Amino acid sequence: MAIRRGHVIVIPHAAQGHLAPLMKLSLQIAAHGVKVTLVNTEFIHEKVMASLPAKALEEDQRPPISLVSIPDGLEADDDRRDYVKMTESMRRVMPGHFMKLIENINSRSNGDEKISCVLADTAAGWALEVAEKMGIKRAAVLLSGPASMALALHVPKLVEAGILDSDGTLKTDEPITLSEDIPSWSSSELSWSCSDDPVMQKLLFAYVSTAAKTFKFAEQILCNSFHELDPSAMKLIPKALPIGPFSTTNHFETFAGNLWPEDSTCLTWLDKQTPGSVIYVALGSTTMLSPNQVGELAFGLELTALPFLWVVRSNMTDGSTAEFPKGFMERVADRAKLVQWAPQEKVLAHPSVSCFLSHCGWNSTMEGLTIGVPFLCWPYFADQFHNRTYICDVWKIGLGLEKDENGIITRNELSSKINTLLSSDEIKANSFQLTGVARKSVAEGGSSFKNFKGFIDQI
Repeated sequence: MAIRRGHVIVIPHAAQGHLAPLMKLSLQIAAHGVKVTLVNTEFIHEKVMASLPAKALEEDQRPPISLVSIPDGLEADDDRRDYVKMTESMRRVMPGHFMKLIENINSRSNGDEKISCVLADTAAGWALEVAEKMGIKRAAVLLSGPASMALALHVPKLVEAGILDSDGTLKTDEPITLSEDIPSWSSSELSWSCSDDPVMQKLLFAYVSTAAKTFKFAEQILCNSFHELDPSAMKLIPKALPIGPFSTTNHFETFAGNLWPEDSTCLTWLDKQTPGSVIYVALGSTTMLSPNQVGELAFGLELTALPFLWVVRSNMTDGSTAEFPKGFMERVADRAKLVQWAPQEKVLAHPSVSCFLSHCGWNSTMEGLTIGVPFLCWPYFADQFHNRTYICDVWKIGLGLEKDENGIITRNELSSKINTLLSSDEIKANSFQLTGVARKSVAEGGSSFKNFKGFIDQI
């Protein structure tokens, strides 16, 4: 490893989908000889450490980064699924603790060991304000697609023009269009309008509305994307520096930033399956399904008669552990593997996997397209609906699932779309072509490779 130069402090938002990519980025930065400190809330830090396999804490397996924590302002028994309460508490309490942490690190450091740059998740924009007050270099890290952020930056203008009202409601029947090269947003695709909870909608729209203000504190916007993927949207983000796809550092792959332990037995199970036969089902860390919808998904997978690997979180249904239709587990026992959490990139890269039934979160989208696995799209929240539009209509690397009149994705819809997806040579060819572009971007001489090297040189 090169001589360490500079010290970057990284702060993700307190959620699985934010921590995992920033853990990858932290390890990539550290691999270039830069000292890195990753800051989580105390609650998240404890879950991360508890999810690590025992070998990860052995001396030769420890990552070249420091993992530290600060309080989030909530009590130990508070419900952190109350996103509104948690977010308000973090914004109120964490800036002071973050500033004190930096001061403590700097007081016991010399030269290159002092904090030289703050990297903050765009959902933790308050950290950029702290960095500016302390006179420290700072960059925001965009963990959603560039089009979603381009829309967020245009929200003030859309409100001023009367296209959106002050609470984010679309006041016209026409979709929002930023550019002829960027898919339009219908009212149902706006990232803040996907919740039935008006308080949550208000919070999400408030976050989106302040994106432009947050970005003023950032000197650069690091993006988990690559220029060739969506150049039109990238042009609409000032100071954007696409450096993705973020990749896993193989030697420290156990430090994936997981809040649940990975069940690696699924890899052994995949080894025993026929190449290109397995449906991989993973709907992210926050998707919630009704008991009826869980049943339809189970029946749909059963109808395909194909092997499947299904990630079933313990909190996937409201208030209880997911229950399957009577006799389901017995009927599919010889072709099914269920786990609570999976090493996703290893699963997607396994030759037995044929397709990815996904919620279309940006991390999963980038992982799937980088590896070249066709998508079956089941968006749930925020930007996932517009990501589906890119996957199905722009890149043409997947198909979308449609709900019935009762808001349910039925077993027949699932089995039919899976069969159509697996028989589409066009989608397979498009997936193969796009993965080549993604990998070229991070290879030596590629667009993201050059951008990342330039960022490292500035630290």
